[in-house]
Parts: sequence; structure tokens; C-alpha cells
Amino acid sequence: MSGLVLKLAPKERVLVNGAVIENGDRRSRLSIVTPDANILRLRDAIHPEEANTPVRRVCYAAQLVLTGDTDPEEDRLPMLRRIEELSQVFIDPDSRASLAEATEALLEDNHYRCLKSLRSLLPREERLMAIRPS
Repeated sequence: MSGLVLKLAPKERVLVNGAVIENGDRRSRLSIVTPDANILRLRDAIHPEEANTPVRRVCYAAQLVLTGDTDPEEDRLPMLRRIEELSQVFIDPDSRASLAEATEALLEDNHYRCLKSLRSLLPREERLMAIRPS
């Protein structure tokens, strides 16, 4: 995770290695130089009741690892299976690239990058879920 730069809005909260940090009254930038730091913007967090679609469930699983609520070793195989299931639905080249990056990141224990890759699928999933067969 070296080289990650977070740009925080006033009063924005971020979770860093299990600690909630709140920004002050002004915009600021944080440079995260520690490798393997677990980072989650709380405004991007998925709440349990919002994990109600296939992509959101996989994102939520990655998020639980980042928050320290799930053991990364125990969750790796179930997450890989879920990503494989998503690859059966998302067959366009952009989605495939996102899923490949998520898989690679997961195998490298980079759950932040995995979550970031999976989140890129959320708009596509929303569009697919909006289409109802008649």
C-alpha cells in the first residue's frame, strides 16, 4: 500500500488499521507509506444491510478484512469463489479486467486494491439489476 495518498474533506473519517481517524476543519492530504496498511474511507463503507447484491456482498467481504473483522486467510477461498461467480455474469472486457485485478490483488493480500477493483463493478451491477425481464 506504499504511496497511497488520501485527500480528505473536512470532518471526513477514515479507518486506518482499525483506528477511526477524523479530519479537521480543512481539506487535507495524508500519505500512507506503510506497506500493507488497511485503509477504508467510512463514506465508502458498505453497511451489512446494504450487502444485498452479488457485487456488494463480495465488496463487503473485502471490507471486513480491511476493518479487521475477518481473517484474510480464512476468507481468501470464499472470496475467490465469489469473484469467479461474478465472472460468469460480467463478461465484457472492462468487467473482466476489474475481476482479474481483484483476483490478483486478493492473491497478493492487497484487500484495499481488491475492494477498489470490485467497486468499479457496482454501476454495471445496478444497471443489470434495473433491467427486469417481462
